[in-house]
Amino acid sequence: MSQNILVIGGGFGGITAALEAAEVGHEVYLVEKAPYLGGRVMQLNKYFPKLCPPSCGLEIQFQRIKKNPKIHCLTLAEVVSVSGSAGNYEVAVRVKPRYTAPYSADLRELAAGLSKDVENEFEFGLSTRKALYMDVPFAFPQRYTLDMDNLEETDRKKLSKKEFINLEDKEKTITLNCGSIILATGWKPYDATNLTLLGAGNLVNCITNMQMERLAAPNGPTNGRIQRPSDGRPPKKCAFVQCAGSRDENHLEYCSYICCMASLKQTQYLREQYPETEVTIFYIDLRTPGRYEKFAQRILADEKVRTVKGKVAAVEEDLSSKGVWVTAEDAVSGNKLQECFDLVVLATGMQPSLSGEVLPMDVTMDENGFVASDPERGIFAVGCAKEPLDVMKSAQSGTSAAMQAIQTVRGR
Repeated sequence: MSQNILVIGGGFGGITAALEAAEVGHEVYLVEKAPYLGGRVMQLNKYFPKLCPPSCGLEIQFQRIKKNPKIHCLTLAEVVSVSGSAGNYEVAVRVKPRYTAPYSADLRELAAGLSKDVENEFEFGLSTRKALYMDVPFAFPQRYTLDMDNLEETDRKKLSKKEFINLEDKEKTITLNCGSIILATGWKPYDATNLTLLGAGNLVNCITNMQMERLAAPNGPTNGRIQRPSDGRPPKKCAFVQCAGSRDENHLEYCSYICCMASLKQTQYLREQYPETEVTIFYIDLRTPGRYEKFAQRILADEKVRTVKGKVAAVEEDLSSKGVWVTAEDAVSGNKLQECFDLVVLATGMQPSLSGEVLPMDVTMDENGFVASDPERGIFAVGCAKEPLDVMKSAQSGTSAAMQAIQTVRGR
């Protein structure tokens, strides 16, 4: 029986699971398909329950990883096949080339000299990057990545003889043996372009909640200033549209758990930056579970924060001002409302990353793409891979999965 444990996914939950298993003596392979660890938490401005910046938790975790030789991190890596059973899995992992030297060379000047600008996925399209990039703050690993698919031929020639660049780097497949597998594949924002009635993807000043996080982040595309994408002006009136794609039989049928709290948190971002800005929250039900109730009460007590119980029917652009007209029905008064806002934020739902994916292993998934743990086979789901959770509960589930994986490999 192999004592090794495989963790698929390098977000907060996966990192927690890997550390817990490694710190009691097990070899752990942490596989992440992105160039850097950190997952969605890295993209947040602040996260609950203490409203910490990502560095508050992740930098500590990264230090623990660096100091623990039993954790083997594989980034730009994906599992392509799994065979065997609990206690003896053989796993093939494909590792993509990074094309840069395996140490922390500062390549900012070299990157800035490249010609092509590429939409920055980390910033959800709010900015661009170069083909040579390290767009994640306090990145782990602290190493640039070269995006060969977006490298112009002239730039390829420019880089061919540069120190710290290896254009001959090749993809490789390695085989791992492990006794248990932890799935910490996380979540992705629901594709807002599906929400045609809400103007997503068509209205420049109608953004998603994750774009709002990046606007508020000090390391984001606007250095933390929340502003309208169309003209850079501070929004004087802002609306939040809850359940944008969630609790909807045409999109995501379930509640994404944290969206209401995210909007209240982002309301605080706005009110702290702009004391005169007015905020309206359109909602079906405001879900503020447990310890978050007091936070919600404090935000909603603000005289410049208004709530409207009612589903938004349509969102349209004002052609002259680029403002956003919101049409909704007030379920309490029964009146139809129509109001123009400088900025509208869609509280898009949390969808499991595995939704719609073809998996290289046999696991039980529900119709929404959430994974069920299978203790008999030594397979355990963590965090938002199994259900919508906040960061704290994802970390707790990572600890739980690590303990179960340890019991599996020790034959208990």
